[in-house]
Amino acid sequence: ADTTNFTDSILISQNASTGTLSSATDNVGIGDDVFASLTSGRNSVAIGANAMDANTSGKNNVAVGHGAGNNVTTGIRNTLIGGLAGDALTTAGNTVAVGYNALTAATTGTFNVAIGSEALAANTTASFNTAVGGAALTANTTGSANNAVGTSALAANTTGSNNVAVGN
Repeated sequence: ADTTNFTDSILISQNASTGTLSSATDNVGIGDDVFASLTSGRNSVAIGANAMDANTSGKNNVAVGHGAGNNVTTGIRNTLIGGLAGDALTTAGNTVAVGYNALTAATTGTFNVAIGSEALAANTTASFNTAVGGAALTANTTGSANNAVGTSALAANTTGSNNVAVGN
């Protein structure tokens, strides 16, 4: 990889098959295939095999866990913690996913918060959702502005918007 302008960064990988890194700055990558496509992204942290491996110019992202954020290309300000958390995100921004498979199908939705295993797992393009609890809003695909707190809260909701549910 061309590391000419790869400054103020750390990359530790057995398979350091990164992008050109020509303008990437202030990044930390630890794990097999992290930042595999990185060119100009900055201020991001990726820890775990395949974490943020499609990131080209995304910035201010944190991905911790196997496959966390592995399809983020230009997304900004995402926090993805857990195996496969936010693994389908591409250009989404301002998103938080904590837990195994949290927000795993989301591609472009913004301002989503998913905390718990499988929380908002089917969400694709919807925005402004908050799911706290295992499987909360798990079937939601395009419904926006929903708030679900509790295990399986609003779990069957797929396209409904502006809903609030507290409890199991």
